Amino acid sequence: MIFDFLFPNRCLHCNQLIDKSEIVCEVCTDKIKFSNHQFSENNSLKEKISLLFPAENAFSLMLYEKESLAQKIIQQLKYNHREKTGKNLAGWTIEKLNFENNKPDLIVSVPLHPKKLKQRGYNQLHIFGNELAKHYEIPINHDLLKRTKHSKAQAKKDQTERLKTKNAYQLTETIRDKHILLIDDVYTTGNTISNIAWEILSNSENVKISILVMAMDI
Repeated sequence: MIFDFLFPNRCLHCNQLIDKSEIVCEVCTDKIKFSNHQFSENNSLKEKISLLFPAENAFSLMLYEKESLAQKIIQQLKYNHREKTGKNLAGWTIEKLNFENNKPDLIVSVPLHPKKLKQRGYNQLHIFGNELAKHYEIPINHDLLKRTKHSKAQAKKDQTERLKTKNAYQLTETIRDKHILLIDDVYTTGNTISNIAWEILSNSENVKISILVMAMDI
């Protein structure tokens, strides 16, 4: 109570006082650039991904630009100890995402390297993924993949450094006859998603992969 009084929660965009469970006010929510993607239809994210590996479907909640509100929200989630922001993002996703007849069998999150996980204290995808799993009644596995190479954030890498993340992920068990929904925060070059997808496809049997990201760089 005292903490809330001394440090009230404010909208990331306009600084207006808001409920402690929110990240932006209702007015500013309308200023977020949502993608309006349809999961089972062709869209800009799927077009990009299909150049890298055979993707079943793809969905991005927001469009990510420098200095945009989407960028501020993702940064709060990843770097400002606002892990619960994942719940807000999951709520917006649930409002907009309809799997129709293509509901995946399993949700898998992109892992952090243990060193980075220790530094940050949490994986920004876990609350987000858990909320989706609960709502859509899809099992989730946060341990199917492990990160074997430590590196700085994708957003802080140049093109050469991004290419070095090849073979940075390892599958911990063989998957058979599953439609996997791979979730990540931001799609930039597609390097991370592509490396993980090929790791899964190369070491599994009869597996399809769809992608869901919080935001895609445009």
